[in-house]
Parts: sequence; structure tokens; C-alpha cells
Amino acid sequence: MMKKLISLGILCTLIICSCSQTETIKDTTNTSEEVKSNFNFQTETFADLKILRYQVPGFEKLSLQQQKLVYYLSEAGYAGRDIIWDQNYRHNLSIRRTLEKIINEWDGNRNTSNWENFMTYTKRVWFSNGIHHHYSMDKFTPEFSEYYFTGLMNAVGASLNDEALKAMFDPTFDAKKVNLDPSKGLVLGSAVNFYDPDINEAEVDAYFASIKDSETNEPVSYGINSKLIRGKDGIEEKVYKLKGMYGEAIAEIIGWLEKAVSVAENQAQADALKLLVEYYKTGDLKTWDAYNIAWVNATEGDIDYINSFIEVYNDPKGYTGSFESIVEITDFEASAQMKVLSDNAQWFEDNSSIMEEHKKKNITGISYKVISVASESGDASPSTPIGVNLPNANWIRANHGSKSVSIGNIVYAYAQAGGKGMLEEFCHDEEEIERAKTHSKLAGKLHTALHEVLGHASGQLNPGVGTPKETVKSYASTLEEGRADLVALYYIMDEKLIELGLMESLETGKAEYDSYIRNGLMVQMQRLEPGADVEESHMRNRQWVSAWAFERGMEENVISKVMKDGKTYFEINDYKKLQSIFGELLREVQRIKSEGDYEACQALVEGYGVKVDQNLHKEVLARVKKLNIAPYGGFINPKMVPTTDNTGEIVSIEMTYPDDFTVQMLDYAKRYSFLPDYN
Repeated sequence: MMKKLISLGILCTLIICSCSQTETIKDTTNTSEEVKSNFNFQTETFADLKILRYQVPGFEKLSLQQQKLVYYLSEAGYAGRDIIWDQNYRHNLSIRRTLEKIINEWDGNRNTSNWENFMTYTKRVWFSNGIHHHYSMDKFTPEFSEYYFTGLMNAVGASLNDEALKAMFDPTFDAKKVNLDPSKGLVLGSAVNFYDPDINEAEVDAYFASIKDSETNEPVSYGINSKLIRGKDGIEEKVYKLKGMYGEAIAEIIGWLEKAVSVAENQAQADALKLLVEYYKTGDLKTWDAYNIAWVNATEGDIDYINSFIEVYNDPKGYTGSFESIVEITDFEASAQMKVLSDNAQWFEDNSSIMEEHKKKNITGISYKVISVASESGDASPSTPIGVNLPNANWIRANHGSKSVSIGNIVYAYAQAGGKGMLEEFCHDEEEIERAKTHSKLAGKLHTALHEVLGHASGQLNPGVGTPKETVKSYASTLEEGRADLVALYYIMDEKLIELGLMESLETGKAEYDSYIRNGLMVQMQRLEPGADVEESHMRNRQWVSAWAFERGMEENVISKVMKDGKTYFEINDYKKLQSIFGELLREVQRIKSEGDYEACQALVEGYGVKVDQNLHKEVLARVKKLNIAPYGGFINPKMVPTTDNTGEIVSIEMTYPDDFTVQMLDYAKRYSFLPDYN
């Protein structure tokens, strides 16, 4: 279902040289001539966030036609920016515009702690595309009083309705954007704006059950582009389309996409874009399927893109897609190196640890590229994924294939701006530290590739079994991400990767095992508030994979919990046995997905992925605090500046790199605000 690999904060990458199967990947840094060594990758930190920049190597080498295509696709993405704000929460646009009006117009004293706290809150809102944390989904509350804020509003002639003001200052009101605790009500307990506030889970289930065509093997993506509202005749869909919900922004998106059609690199690319335009005009889900098939098959050219309502992470029921846009330029050298994975996808499927009946007999149409992003918008910005695999419809993937990308320039930027001291603090000995320093860049890159190219493309559902969002319900996201991780973990300790020239030794696999267990059992706790359970899907999957493996290997001491100088560490004692354990868990997880075994899925996730050791959590928070490293990072986008002749025709485009987050957010608000406060 959800195929996005989310950034983990401090990550590394490398650009690799093309080679044959007998050569190995060179552990190098990004050597593209466009990358300047004096580039400032990190600009500021606030709260738990760091603001970064990325470069776009290769843009200058594109033809003018290709640069226009990148520019038009990027503008189409930015045009939909307001949509994600409204999707995330019904009051977000009103609150954001009030905050921006105050920044632009207030002429009072800006050298006070209240103003500093106001700016920090505003920047957190910008970063999260709303008033709920982008990762934990918890609402963050201002560190200034309602009285102070009301004074600011009055001074500039701004106002908020009573409920929006309550949303800002009452920590108990609409406290969770996405709630995954069934006891609190998955729908009623979630503030996300995919359902009218009074609609409950049973009503959602009943509605989609009433419209589902159970006779087809090619089901449309029900609910992917709509909000459920309570109409006079009951529950109905409010569709995202040109003359429907978000129509004002969609009109702008369409205009830029039509420009993109005119400069497409080839006919297949143009035909796919035309179908996307038609989908935006009509909202028709069969057109959405036709577009995805055309997009998957449009593999030629240097430029690609993601644009529409795609990932369903933000929907507690897994139906509605959040708007996002990513514009991509292929890194051909790195892509050629990693193509060996997609070329050998059938071998990996055939030799997997999963049951024979769950293996695909004919892996179809997997394409894999390392790309540089030129722009990101919506749910992909400011916080961005490091890898993506699409489309999400299982039948399209099975019959027509999928596209996988690793986002090289983003991972490289993370590496350049990474904090120091985490390895020394959480690795149990010098051997682990040195292994990480030598092999972690390549290990992380291979994990991402294996996760996206092989993980999400592997396995099949049993005949007659519904989609994961129907069978395992709210656990579908974490199950799928854990399954893809397990494929990567199982194979990264396989000699086959050495044979294919992807790594020199199993030390690379060991480095990834060290990192995964260290993060899943301990380090990722830094992202949780004291006393909190794990709710974010990716965090859950990393914990349940690690915790299950730890428990399964306990009798043979495969992983040991070590105390040293009053600190906790986890040490892997038998890497090959751990590989076998990962294979065993992969077999079970695929069985759960293939059979739609809700009870087993619930037991796995709730038993291993939700609760944390509170004493260990306190320890982790204390150890991280002294390092002063922000756990989350996101990006200021580059800016493309076109030059036109006296007829208005673009004659050149310059790629520039802004370095002020506040300035970019205010500029976006001015240039790309197409929706009313309430939709």
C-alpha cells in the first residue's frame, strides 16, 4: 500500500560509478562537478528541527526544453501546495495565513522572548504543513499566551474563529492528526480532514463496502481523491477535481501540466501527462488507473515526476491520498550501477524465504533509478522521503510493474549536514564504530535500494484476499513497510550482493544490521515524548522487526543487551543467525499479508511495535540531549528563475539556492495561495 521510505534524519549517500557485475561499488562522495564544496547545507535549527538545503547536480546539462519541463512540473507541484494544508487539518489554512499576516505587518517589538516563541511556532507550522507534528502526529502548542497572540491579531486586523483559536491553544482539542489507537476511534480520534468531524469508523467502513466491486480483480483506488462528508441523504464523497473540492488549486495544476505536455521528452511521457490532466479534470478513478499504467510504462527520458493524491499514511483508514509532488532528474551513472537489482529481481523472488505459494512467478516491469530532485511540494516537503516505489495499486504492480527511485541528492545533503557523536554514544565498542564509519554509507544505500526495488515488488496475495487496508486495516502501512525492510535485511547479508558487484564483503551487511537494531530497539526513541507509545508506522515497523528478532534469538544469545558504564547497548553476536531470523519473520509477515490475517498482524504490531521500555526511553533522551542534534530535518527548495524574451517565451532558466526558510515560506504563501481558508 504505502511505498515511501521516509528519511531517518542523519543519513549518508554516495554517487557510484558504473561497473560490470565483477566490479564493486566505489565508496565515494558525490563527485558531480556542479556540487560545490563550500555549499552551506544546514541553515538553522529550532525546536526538534534542522533546516537544510540540497543542490541539483545535472540541471545545467539539460537542454532548454528539458529545463522547461522541470520548471513546469515544479510549478504544477507548488500550485497544489495549499491542498496538503487543508487535508492535514480543517483549520490549517486559516491559522497559517493569520501567522503570515502578523509576520508581514506587525510593527511592534520583535526582540522579545514572546516574539521568538511566536516565530518558532510559525516555523514549526510551516515545516509540518499544519499545527500537528509531521512525524509524531501530535499537536504542538505555542509557548506564548493566547492573550499575546490576540494582541498580535488585533494589531494587524486579523482574526480566527473560536474553534481555530481553540485548536491552537487547547492541547486536548483535536490533539492527534492521525490516531492509530483503536480504543480512541481511528476516525473520530483523528483530526485529519479526510472525513467530516462527526463521521465515525463504522460509517466509513459501511460506505466503502457499499460501493466496492467485489467481482473485479482490478479494483479502483476507492476514496483516493475524496473527502467523506455527511450530506442530507447520508455519507457521500466530495471529490478532488477541477469543478469539485480543491478546484481552484487544481485549475492551476492543470495549467502547468498542460505546459509540461508541450515540452515532453517523448510521446509516452506526453501521453501519461495528458491522462493525469484528464484525471484532475474528471476525478475518475479508472482514468487514475490508466494514468498509472501509462506512467509506469513511460521509462525513457531524463526527467520524471510524481504528482497527485498518492500516499495514504495520513488516513487512519488508508483510503485517501495526500497531495504530493516530486520532480526528478535521473542520475545515470548511479542508476546504471544499481540496475543490477531490477535485472535480477526474479532471482531474489525465487530465493526468498517466503512460502512458495506467496512468490510471484513472473516479476514484471520493475524499473529503478537513482535521481536528483529538482523540487518537492505537498506531503513531500519540507520533510522528504529518501526513496519511493509507485504505483500503490497491487494489481497494477503485478500486471504492469512499478517504478522505484532513491533520491541521491537528498541523502547526500543529509550526510553533509549530519550531526556528530551518535555513533560514539550508541555503538557498544570501537569495532562497531569503525564498521559504521567504513560501511554505513553503502549499507544505507543498499538497504534503500533493496527495500524499494525488491521489497515492495515482492510477494503476492492469495486469490480472493482483499487489499491490506481491507484485511489488516490500520496496520496495513506498518506491515508493508516492515515487510519491505525485512526483504532488504534478509538479502543484505547474502553473498549474492558480492557476486553482483554491489559490495565487497558482508561487513557492509553487518553494518546495516548494527544500525537497524540500534535504531529499532533504542535510538529512535529520541523522537517520542516521555510516556508516549509508538504510533508512527515506520517507527512501529522498525521496533517490531527489531524486538521480535531480539526475542526470537534470545535463547541462542543472537543479540545481547549490554550494560557498560551505566549505559545500555545492543550487541549482535551472530549475524548469520540474525539473517535467518529475519528470513523467518519475513515468511510470517508475507503470510499475514497474503492471507489477510488480521489477528496475527494485530498481535505482531501491538505485541512488539507499540510499547517502549520507559526507563530505557528516559536514558535515550538524556544521552541524545547532550549531543544537541535535532532528530528531524527538512529542506528549503531550490528556486528556478526563468528569463523570457519580448514575446514572453522562456529563453533560459537559472537554478538558484535560497538560504532563508522564512523568506521561502512567505514567498510560497504569496505565489501559491489558491484555496479559500475553508474548503
